[in-house]
Amino acid sequence: MDPILARFSASISELKRNPSALLQEAEGSPITILNHNKPTAYLVPAETYEALLEMIEDQDLGIILSGAKAKI
Repeated sequence: MDPILARFSASISELKRNPSALLQEAEGSPITILNHNKPTAYLVPAETYEALLEMIEDQDLGIILSGAKAKI
């Protein structure tokens, strides 16, 4: 069985029926979308996705800066 890497999950049918309600219920957390009880996608609210991208950018910047400090 494939692991479900989110606290919330929904079937594709539920997603089609009311995506806004799913996002509201999850309160910013990712939602695993299941097809025949197997994870097929993760639905991430825009605000959460933007925060993830910012964290990745900060981490990349930290790596660049620590590499520059090592050369000094």
